[in-house]
Amino acid sequence: MNRQMEEKMSEDNAEEVKVLEAQIGYLQAEVGALSLQQQKNQKDLTLHFRGPMQDALPYLCGQAQGGGREVVLSRLKDEVEELEEDLKLQTQMNGISLNSCITKTLLSSGRKLVQKFCVSGHVSELIFQVEFQLSEVKDGQRSERTVSGLNVVMDSCDPQNFSSFLSRVEESGNLLLFFRTLRTFSDRCSDRTRTFRHFQEKFPSVASLPGGCGSEVMSLNHPELPGCVLFVHWSVEVSTEGAVIPKIDLLTKIPDRALQLFPSGPVGGAVQAFQSLLRILGPEAAIESVIRAISLSPDT
Repeated sequence: MNRQMEEKMSEDNAEEVKVLEAQIGYLQAEVGALSLQQQKNQKDLTLHFRGPMQDALPYLCGQAQGGGREVVLSRLKDEVEELEEDLKLQTQMNGISLNSCITKTLLSSGRKLVQKFCVSGHVSELIFQVEFQLSEVKDGQRSERTVSGLNVVMDSCDPQNFSSFLSRVEESGNLLLFFRTLRTFSDRCSDRTRTFRHFQEKFPSVASLPGGCGSEVMSLNHPELPGCVLFVHWSVEVSTEGAVIPKIDLLTKIPDRALQLFPSGPVGGAVQAFQSLLRILGPEAAIESVIRAISLSPDT
């Protein structure tokens, strides 16, 4: 009887040992995977940082000790401040402000590095988000970088004027063309907003912006002639090659009864004359000349 109990206990112990060994093997595999992930993360960080930042990584990861810690961290702080100053200078120069930049390494080998970027920011009032993959292949001392999988999302932008260009940029992966064109497009839109706001403030009883300051249309209404309206339509078109072309037209809405009040016919020729004034005087002076020529403003 005792012998049977001993055999039973031995079998139970053997089964329990097997379970514990399996758990230990599982934990060892998990520790190994975590160690590999830590090494990969440290390697990814090393690829991004050089100089003082690279020297500081062992301290930040708890892999080095010594009296040089304060010196390394001080250098790291100085480099961060230099990077912040450089970013500020670049923003002032190109007008592009970045809100965030998320990077993920998809492939890292001796010759090839593939990273995924997600960058968001704004140029003036135009908000953008750009996602793309950057591949870098090294061949000796040379390296070649290519952009793929480019996806651009724009907010506060006229899709009709910009959609064809964005499709071309996403297809070609030309990031430089995108940012250069975006800056020029933003500048031309700012010119329009500034000019429209100027006339709204100077002739508040005449000029109005039905769609707000960012609208493409400004209406000019005669205070004493209901239904007599001129529309300044100012669009900013972008070609598929990235050429930014402002286009300004003068449109009229003049009832027949109102036309009888202008025997010399200045309104009828205003549309044609406006294009000539644009070429000679520029948008602001041309618009004001039209306002005064047809006596829209009570102050003229």
